[in-house]
Amino acid sequence: MSVEKKTIPLYSTNYFLACTLAGVLACGPTHSLVTPLDLVKCRNQVKPGLYPNVFQGWKTIAKAEGFRGIFTGIGPTAIGYSLQGAGKYGFYEVFKYNYSKIVGEENAHRYRTLVYLSASASAEFIADVFLCPMEALKVKMQTSLPPFAKTTGEGIKKIMASEGIHGFYKGLVPLWCRQVPYTMVKFASFEKTVELLYKTFMPKPKSEYSKMQQLGVSFSGGYIAGVFCAIVSHPADVLVSKLNNLPEAKPGEKQAGALDVVKKLGMRGLWTGLGPRIFMIGTLTSLQWLIFDSVKAYLGLPTTGGAEEPKKLKQD
Repeated sequence: MSVEKKTIPLYSTNYFLACTLAGVLACGPTHSLVTPLDLVKCRNQVKPGLYPNVFQGWKTIAKAEGFRGIFTGIGPTAIGYSLQGAGKYGFYEVFKYNYSKIVGEENAHRYRTLVYLSASASAEFIADVFLCPMEALKVKMQTSLPPFAKTTGEGIKKIMASEGIHGFYKGLVPLWCRQVPYTMVKFASFEKTVELLYKTFMPKPKSEYSKMQQLGVSFSGGYIAGVFCAIVSHPADVLVSKLNNLPEAKPGEKQAGALDVVKKLGMRGLWTGLGPRIFMIGTLTSLQWLIFDSVKAYLGLPTTGGAEEPKKLKQD
């Protein structure tokens, strides 16, 4: 099947379903791939200085827990971020289309950045509800020594037994605080970066470049967007790790909350582990956009962003 042939009508139900599937493939495998890096990052956020660097962290973990220990948390990571990817990318396309209709075709260019920000925020708000339970389990597994659980199933049973359903969602608000700004920056900066790359460094119209060249632009734009994402969302990322690692309050004591953690950490503490996270998120974001747009290209759909984005909105 030729990738140039458009087999799926733009903005149809099948189009949005295709973007949802592409989101699953973009997020689940990529987050799983960087689990070892995420493990060291999370443990250093909870216990600063535990590992001098990433490689020493892996060496220490492998010696104490075996090679499998380096991939602690990969189960909930794969499940949680696959669900999140479906919501993030699928709903982004839905909201972007509908918000563009609201502002009108004549105002689409003027308000396109606002549309990107609004659509990504709306999509991530929903996606985090899917992600939160597995994120809570992942953080517990990665930041507890010895590990909270060896398998996803074991971890789910332990949280349900000790905290009930609340244990899976106590970090939802901090997760929104981390993920919503992250995704707004991720999508808006990606769209603007790709637009700038085509406008500034690509002398020909987007349609005259091969799919491989367009995917190269998607990868480059994704990495640049990822750096911005990591910086914007890092304090909330540290907060999520700390909250899900807090011990249960003793009878009669008040459970520590987000504000208590912030006061204890201070501003400097909220930026612990930024370097590894920039590398991790830059890699993640570039790979995600590459995979997302590769799936779209395979299905004969246009890659995301740039001057060739369809200008005529399909009417219901």
